[in-house]
Amino acid sequence: MKIASIEAVPFSIPLRNPTGFAHASISAADHVLVRVRTDDGLVGQAEAPARPFTYGESQQSIVTAIDEWFSPAMVGLDPLAREVARDRMSWLVHNHTARGAVDMAVWDVIGQALGQPVHRLLGGYADAMSVVHILFASSPEGMVDEANEMRERYGFGTFKIKTGKDPKVDAAAVRTLRAELGDDVELYIDSNKGWSADQAIALLPVMEEAGISMLEEPTPALEPLGRRRLAARTSIPILGDESVTRMGDIATQILDDHSQMISIKTARTGFSESERIVGMCEGLGVGLAMGSQMDGMVGTLGTLAFGAAFKSTSERAGELDYFLQLTDDILAEPLVIADGKMAVLDRPGVGIEIDEDKLAHYRVDK
Repeated sequence: MKIASIEAVPFSIPLRNPTGFAHASISAADHVLVRVRTDDGLVGQAEAPARPFTYGESQQSIVTAIDEWFSPAMVGLDPLAREVARDRMSWLVHNHTARGAVDMAVWDVIGQALGQPVHRLLGGYADAMSVVHILFASSPEGMVDEANEMRERYGFGTFKIKTGKDPKVDAAAVRTLRAELGDDVELYIDSNKGWSADQAIALLPVMEEAGISMLEEPTPALEPLGRRRLAARTSIPILGDESVTRMGDIATQILDDHSQMISIKTARTGFSESERIVGMCEGLGVGLAMGSQMDGMVGTLGTLAFGAAFKSTSERAGELDYFLQLTDDILAEPLVIADGKMAVLDRPGVGIEIDEDKLAHYRVDK
C-alpha cells in the first residue's frame, strides 16, 4: 500500500454569529478538507481550519503548502512508515495546520487498512469524553443566558469564558457566571493573550474567588517577564495554547514555569506530534487539556479520537462543540452530545463520512 495522492479541498461555511476573540473575529469557517488516497483505494480524511490571526495560515496557504510541498514529499510512501512521514514533513517550518491535517489523514488510512478505530490504535483508554462549551457572548448577562441554555440542552458541566478585551467586563462575567451557575460547574478563562501582565495580576483575586480552574493564555507569551510575574502570583495553573505550537515551545514554557498545563490541538500537531506531547507532559507531571482550533465536525472527530485514547487527555473535558457555531457541516452524520459527553465512533479509522453534496456546495475552488 502506497500513498497515491493528497488533495486539499477548501470550503467555507457561515457561522450562526460572528465569533469574537481578543484581537480578531470571524464570520465563516474557512477550512480545508484534506484527503490522502492510497493505490488500493483507501481514502483518509482530516480537516484543517485556517487561523491567520493566530498561526499565520490562511485557507489558501494551507492548500498551497499541501499541493506544493507536503504532497510531493508523501506520495509513494507506505502510510505505515509513520516516522519516515514525520521526517519528510518536518523540514517545512510553520504550516502547523497543513502538516497536522496530512498526518491525521494518514492515520485515518492506517486505521482503515487495519480495520481498527484510530482511538484504539493510539491507546483506546476511554469510549467517551466530557465536553466543554465555549462562551462567546459579548456581555455577562448574555453569557449566563447562553450557559443556562446549553446546560439545559446538552448537559454541559464545564464552560470556557472568552475574555481579554475589557478587564472590567471580564471580571463581571466571571463573577456573574459563578453566582448564577453555582459551584458544581467548572469555569476557566481564555484571554487569547489579550491582557497585559498588570491587568491579569489585578484580576487574580476575582479569578481565585470564583474558583477559576485554568488561565488559558492570559498574557502574551512573547513577554516572558510579564508571564513569569503572573505565574509567580497565582496558584491557578496557566494553560499554554498559542504559545506552544511546537515541541520546543512546550519545553520552554514548562521549564521556565510560564505554563503549568498544555493544550493539545490535533489540528495543530496532528496525532503523531500530539502523541509525543502527551509523553513529554506525563513524564514531567504537567496537566493536559484537549483544545479546539474552531473545528467543524470532521476536526472534532480527530480531537475526540485522540483525546479519548489516553488517560491524561480524557480525564478533563475537551473542547468538542465548536461545530455548534456553524450553520451547517460536511459530515454525513451529525455528531451527538448527550449528558455533557460525546462518544467515540467504533469505526475503522477516524470514522469520517463526508456528505459529498454538501462538500460540493460549500467548496470554494469549483
